[in-house]
Amino acid sequence: MTRRDLIQLTAASALPPPAAISEPPKIDFRYRPLQWQTAYCFPDDPHKSLVDDRGRLLYGNPGRRGADFYPAIVEFALPGADNLPITRQELESPAVPIVHTRIGHDKTSIELVSFATNRASEGRVDNLIVRINSTHRAAPLLRIHTRGKLAVEGTKATLDAKPFLTSSRPLVLRDAGSSYALQLPAEPVTGDILFRFPQQGQSIETADPAAVLAEARAFWSSWHPFSGGIEWQLPKPYAHFLTACARNILQAREVRNGRLTFQVGPTCYRGLWVVDGHFILEAARYLGYDKEALQGLATTWTYQRPDGALDAGGGPEHYKDAAIAMFSTVRQSELSRDWRAFDEFLPSMRRAAAFLQSRRDKTRDGLIVPGFADGGFTKGYEFTNTLWTLAGLRSVASRPGTDEFSSFYQDLRAGFETAAKREMIQHPSGFTFLPMVLREDSAWQRDEWSRPRPQAAQWALSHAIYPGVVFDPAHPVVRGHIDLMKWCSQEDVPAETGWLPHEGLWTYNAAFAAHAYLWAGEHEWARRTFHGFLNHASPLYCWREEQPLRGSLVAGYVGDMPHNWASAECVLYLRHMLALEDGSRLRLLEGIGAPEMSMREPFRLKNTPTRFGPVSLELIPEGSRWRLQFERGSGPAPSAVTLPKTLGGLRLSSGAKIDPGAAMFTATWG
Repeated sequence: MTRRDLIQLTAASALPPPAAISEPPKIDFRYRPLQWQTAYCFPDDPHKSLVDDRGRLLYGNPGRRGADFYPAIVEFALPGADNLPITRQELESPAVPIVHTRIGHDKTSIELVSFATNRASEGRVDNLIVRINSTHRAAPLLRIHTRGKLAVEGTKATLDAKPFLTSSRPLVLRDAGSSYALQLPAEPVTGDILFRFPQQGQSIETADPAAVLAEARAFWSSWHPFSGGIEWQLPKPYAHFLTACARNILQAREVRNGRLTFQVGPTCYRGLWVVDGHFILEAARYLGYDKEALQGLATTWTYQRPDGALDAGGGPEHYKDAAIAMFSTVRQSELSRDWRAFDEFLPSMRRAAAFLQSRRDKTRDGLIVPGFADGGFTKGYEFTNTLWTLAGLRSVASRPGTDEFSSFYQDLRAGFETAAKREMIQHPSGFTFLPMVLREDSAWQRDEWSRPRPQAAQWALSHAIYPGVVFDPAHPVVRGHIDLMKWCSQEDVPAETGWLPHEGLWTYNAAFAAHAYLWAGEHEWARRTFHGFLNHASPLYCWREEQPLRGSLVAGYVGDMPHNWASAECVLYLRHMLALEDGSRLRLLEGIGAPEMSMREPFRLKNTPTRFGPVSLELIPEGSRWRLQFERGSGPAPSAVTLPKTLGGLRLSSGAKIDPGAAMFTATWG
């Protein structure tokens, strides 16, 4: 029996080639998860307050525990009306994480308003306003699901002897066995009920609901998603996602042990993962948070062990983290146009490379195996550590005085090419692809249900393709990967690529594939996949790491939410669809076509950082024509600046020949 016979190939079915469309993107959250949670805390807030899709407040996850681990859950209810439907949940705006959950029907409706405050006089507090609209008397209650000890006196409650809740109305405690019920008096309900949850163990008083809500609105109304002279202008819905993703990233960020840490999420991924962090730090640069991104890079290197490896969230056998930290250092230096950080961390990068070379030298294949692949495959004989090491070495070797990185890269590349030729598989659909699990790994001997999916762990190959640019577009490994991602697509995104191997999907893996498509010139596939990624977000503009396909009865939910590698990927793709750095070339408007132009709104970037210096561009409609105004600041000139010959059916009529060293130019399509 061949390995191809052992690979399960039947679950996914290939999508037909995407048809060219001219309508605006239809982002309607059609594939949103059936369960979600949203952060409503402040930027850099150590109190990661969450509300779920039912309006429940989720408390006490200590980080690095399961995403469903909450020592206390607060749920509002009306006796006799427990089964009122959730009719809608929404943010006040993408920039304002005040969450409104609407429950009920024509005769009885409830609105729950969840938000945070941080008054100087009282400290950090969560607030829940309850508005009941009913013709009946009501006896509202809060259900507190907890294993702790709850006690009530008047309008205040303590949990394990610590202040937990202050209410604007008196409370009566009932022990319901599996939970506590805090009952309010039965009476005609008029006005808002305010419940307040102190987050610092402090004793607080009740307050005017309108006043505390106005304070929360005032803070977020003054908050701006961009900094450092960077500005974006995008049409909706792209602009809404951009703003929300910037906020998501800052809400997850935190100072830990005195160091600013760009964290992945608020629960099980509340910490630093090197690969997630690379993309989050790049997104932070695109948003203008330069100083903070540099601090985040320094935090990354604190996870280096004496032997040169980096041991962060991915664990000690995620050997690729050492190479990813190199790649991050080069990228951050390119974007800042300041190579002092590169020089500072070069000794660390040399130790990282020496560690990776020692791992390579222990194998007979010239690869870095075995190791932890991630993305659907645990420890074994796999390619992901080798692929990211190639990307990291290649990036450092582009700098003067790094001959040892170049030499290691050439040796490792030769080993990879030999192994890749041996490991390529002919797919029954007619293409050839490279599985990330080598044929000698015992995983192929498992039963059919337990074997790796062919698309498992392909994430690192996506990254080696872009942003790593390790391969030419025509390389067989690239073409096979792209064909495999197309073949496994369901719900407009690659499916079964991660830890849910059966009827599940890794949501933001779609953005990895969209980037590979965009770089390879597969524009329609890039657009459909990116829009599919957006449509898998919750209506509150955030993503779960993995979720079931619609109708699945076997897949579950995996990972944190909001998951901010997803937020970062959204920011990155929105930038790259306008300005894509491809090695020494700068490719403009790769992701712009008829759907984007049909919105008839401008696209603007001001001072977006690139390896060629800051770039500003403006693409605006002028009657039946579109005009691009481009300007580049100080920095090394690209070898070429490219523009689409046609844009949404319009031909490039001026600006076809561009001097790559030009500081500014104008181009027109019409």
